[in-house]
Amino acid sequence: RICVITLAEAHPLLQSGKTITSINYQISANCSRLQNKVSGKSKRGAQFLTELAPLCRISSSDGEEYTIYSCIRGRLIEVNENLLSNPAILQEKPSTEGYIAVVLPKFEESKSITQGLLTQKEYEEVLLKRLHSSS
Repeated sequence: RICVITLAEAHPLLQSGKTITSINYQISANCSRLQNKVSGKSKRGAQFLTELAPLCRISSSDGEEYTIYSCIRGRLIEVNENLLSNPAILQEKPSTEGYIAVVLPKFEESKSITQGLLTQKEYEEVLLKRLHSSS
């Protein structure tokens, strides 16, 4: 029922061979994802995220900055603080140790969220359409 947020294989940071220089969980002057303190079985104190809530900003060596969004409603259980000292694992192991965050959707919403996800085949079709429309 938890959702592990990672970079998609097709994300420009994983495709273009860019070097990640930093990852910043400070979203605004008053909001840092690092200040997320979760306790107990009911995950008290967890920051609540909407689909459009930014999780972090990733800077690359060419000056580009990418904002990574939650894409899912739920409680922020943890952020991957290992990325702060070793941002390269985001590219080296994007779907395992290089995860960005863990989000826990509301129990009632988790089934509809799961049903709304694309299969691997559907995702690849979306990427193909995107590729053809941009060329």
